[in-house]
Amino acid sequence: QVQLVESGGGLVQPGGSLRLSCAASGSISNIWNMGWYRQAPGKQRELVANIGSGGRTNYADSVKGRFTISRDNAKNTVYLQMNYLEPEDTAVYYCNAHNAWLGDKWGQGTQVTVSS
Repeated sequence: QVQLVESGGGLVQPGGSLRLSCAASGSISNIWNMGWYRQAPGKQRELVANIGSGGRTNYADSVKGRFTISRDNAKNTVYLQMNYLEPEDTAVYYCNAHNAWLGDKWGQGTQVTVSS
């Protein structure tokens, strides 16, 4: 079974950047749709971005133009490049892998705090 481990979270000033990584065990090629979700204080968990095995991407309106999701199937890793960060981006960010047959797999989450 695929296992996911996120890294790259931390404290950053408004307008700054962070790059999150999600390292997967085994292989994610051709099998898994990958995504990033986040859960902010007092808010429901929401989709940030996802990417299919062929590279097709989708973004939440709130991050479109600022965040970029990508995947490196050879390294079994998914990335989330976050630019022009805002305090409203503060949340725990979770990596997700989805397969129609195997269901959802989740990482442990990584904290992103945007504050001056």
